[in-house]
Amino acid sequence: MTKQPTMARDIMATNLVTLSPEMDVFHAIDRLLRNHISGAPVVDRAGEFIGVFSEQCSISLLVAAAYDGTPTNHIDPFVDRDVATVEPETDLLTIAERFLNTHQRRLPVLDDGQLVGQISRRDVLKAAHALLHMAPVTVRESSTLYLSSVIERKDAPIG
Repeated sequence: MTKQPTMARDIMATNLVTLSPEMDVFHAIDRLLRNHISGAPVVDRAGEFIGVFSEQCSISLLVAAAYDGTPTNHIDPFVDRDVATVEPETDLLTIAERFLNTHQRRLPVLDDGQLVGQISRRDVLKAAHALLHMAPVTVRESSTLYLSSVIERKDAPIG
């Protein structure tokens, strides 16, 4: 029996703090601070994913406001729309690679454009750690080899 790879749907958080594009800038910053998070997905009223509003977006906004004044008090113009995402069926190795190739701390999980969850770097580490603990004791001595055998080579996302 081959172990099925861990998928995004298995490790994603689903109880998310989200923001709306028409949300007031200071309300959005307050929500990030109150929830001790560095960023949050932005979704429209239909639940369609728009992007992420983060601490970095907030700081960019504050600097721009100091120099140029802000043209609006809504977060929409400051939302990062160039965000890597994954689908619920994305495997753990692909998710890990996505984190290696982006500065993002979290990856939104989208199903047909709808936000269904989010995966953090820590979620990936927890999932890998759990896989290592499932390994037989003799295999744990060579745990990185065990991780490489979690999925069959033909199923690996890279060749």
